[in-house]
Amino acid sequence: MAPVSAAAEVIIALIPIVGIVLGSVVIFFYLLWNYRHKDLLIKAGQYAPPRFDLLSFSLLAGLLLSSVGVTLTVFLLIVRASAYGLLGGLIPLSIGAGLLIYYGINHRHKAP
Repeated sequence: MAPVSAAAEVIIALIPIVGIVLGSVVIFFYLLWNYRHKDLLIKAGQYAPPRFDLLSFSLLAGLLLSSVGVTLTVFLLIVRASAYGLLGGLIPLSIGAGLLIYYGINHRHKAP
């Protein structure tokens, strides 16, 4: 194995630092410009706050978490049948099932 020079080690150590700093700068300017955009819309009287559809979110999140939970549960049952690692699949499965139950109950009550 060839020896690594000190300059190469410094450059390799600086790469993540530069990435984090540049990422932080991008996020800062996004938040600043988004704030100024909303501020101008409010001053012009054209701002409409975004609506959040809880039923659609609960359906999507419930389906995703249930499918991930079922996959992880089956995989962890095959790999090691009885271990605390099985909770890694059962927890998202139960959260997803709860969100789907919430969607089903609210969808029935809101339907005419």
